[in-house]
Amino acid sequence: MIGSLALVGSGEYLPAMSEFERSLIDDGVKNGKQPVYIQIPTAAGQESEARLKYWQDLGQRAADSIGAEPVLLPIFTRDDANNQEFADQINNAALIYLSGGDPHYLAKTLSNTRVWSAILENWQTGSSLAGCSAGAMVLSSHIPNFRVSKGDATQGLNLIPNIRVIPHFNKFFRWIPESAAKVVMNVPQGGILIGIDELTALVKRSGDDFWKAYGLGKVHFLKGVPDQQLLDGQIIKF
Repeated sequence: MIGSLALVGSGEYLPAMSEFERSLIDDGVKNGKQPVYIQIPTAAGQESEARLKYWQDLGQRAADSIGAEPVLLPIFTRDDANNQEFADQINNAALIYLSGGDPHYLAKTLSNTRVWSAILENWQTGSSLAGCSAGAMVLSSHIPNFRVSKGDATQGLNLIPNIRVIPHFNKFFRWIPESAAKVVMNVPQGGILIGIDELTALVKRSGDDFWKAYGLGKVHFLKGVPDQQLLDGQIIKF
């Protein structure tokens, strides 16, 4: 039983997304998981201690507001990601959330580790898995370095290999034509390029054969399916 999968443009732990996060917890509980909210801040691992404390406190408040037990896993290095104790804490959690930061650092830290194996195993048995911003980008097979035009790309975690996500689409790309975004992301033939606005998500619920938009903004399909934009509640199959 594959769990729900959510790609979030931004807004992890914020009040505007609490109902959505609660729904992902509920999905996992319906699949026999415990109401535990696993929070993995690896993508922010190179930020300051004060900033990491900010994310920890925000995640705590988010879990409290929806009645879930928060478990923040301080996974900031590959040694951390191979720590069996951290991997064991993921078992049977209703929601596993990869929050934002640097997608390249996130991919390099989690790839081929015990923690990533535990994430996969639990998602494949019914846990919800969500990635916000960097956490959404990293689930593809390829992470372009669009912040540095000549920067090297990074191999992603390959969960959804043909899908590439541009998070914060309405903020960072509002001044770049969609045609330019397609070039920047360099999506191969058969790939699907999706721009997701802030405080917005695209989710495929456990058992569904379609994806559904959620939130205050839009989900923009730029390549791989007919160009279109989805608003809250609208669905697409691909």
